[in-house]
Amino acid sequence: MADWVLVGLIGALLVLLLLTLFGFAIYSGLFSEVVVSAGSPPIRNITLAYKFKVGPYGECGSLFTESCSISPKLCSIGVYYDNPHTVPPEKCRYIVGCILSEGEEKPSEDLIRLFHKFGFKIFSFPAPSHVVMATFPFTTPFSIQLAVNRVYPALDTYIKERKLCAHPRLEIYKGDRIYFVCPLARQGDFYVPEMKELERKSRVAEADDAQTDITGTDTLSETSSISLEATTDNRETSVATSILSPFAAGRGRDELDNRSEHSYSESGASGSSFEELDLEGNGDGLAGQPSDLGYAEEQETTKANWAKEPTALEKERGEE
Repeated sequence: MADWVLVGLIGALLVLLLLTLFGFAIYSGLFSEVVVSAGSPPIRNITLAYKFKVGPYGECGSLFTESCSISPKLCSIGVYYDNPHTVPPEKCRYIVGCILSEGEEKPSEDLIRLFHKFGFKIFSFPAPSHVVMATFPFTTPFSIQLAVNRVYPALDTYIKERKLCAHPRLEIYKGDRIYFVCPLARQGDFYVPEMKELERKSRVAEADDAQTDITGTDTLSETSSISLEATTDNRETSVATSILSPFAAGRGRDELDNRSEHSYSESGASGSSFEELDLEGNGDGLAGQPSDLGYAEEQETTKANWAKEPTALEKERGEE
């Protein structure tokens, strides 16, 4: 009989433990609704103390702990610049720190000196005009894990469906809420100096690679022309060379344009959303249309010349 009583007590304790854990998860936001919207930001312009790091996002907890230990009453902030689904974890870039002041308020000189003492840097973010955002309860440390697993997929879906350019990703821990904010305008203003320097070096390296590709294409064109001269008569070779040379040059330019567009989309610091273009009217996005049209006309002219030159060659052969 005593054994049955003991088993019953153990079973009751297990049930109570499971109910406690379930209640803790609910209190942490397990069933909280995630609503993603676009509109005005939840914060104004801010001044923050931060540390920049490159590595897996999962290792940012130590920086949050460090910044909170310096001044526990300040709001924490994290800014994540890379998509962890497409960028290797060891190359992800982010900052973590505390918000020293917001709006017209000036940050305390004592706070600035204190954070400088621990190796933090000071930077200011503007108040974005429009953002994509969501909120999540911040009641326990477990809320952070729930928020990451539930909010970010909802943000990704919202941004993808509406074809928005919203970056970087900001996490602001304010009171009992976590604010997830993705600026739709002035994204470059949210890139700290260390991030801008890495972006600049990346663009320089890609430009060098593109130049190398063009040089290799030109060399291949010259080699092909020499080969043709060795196997055909002089008149036919001169016509063939005049046809092949624009092809090699045009191909090299096309490759450079494609690489530039690819690099521009990857950099993230210069993007803009279609909503931003609608708001600004005649923005930079529309200013680029005349050059694109001119380039298209030039390509059409090149194609027309291509069509004409073989015809001239056939006429010469027919006269002979």
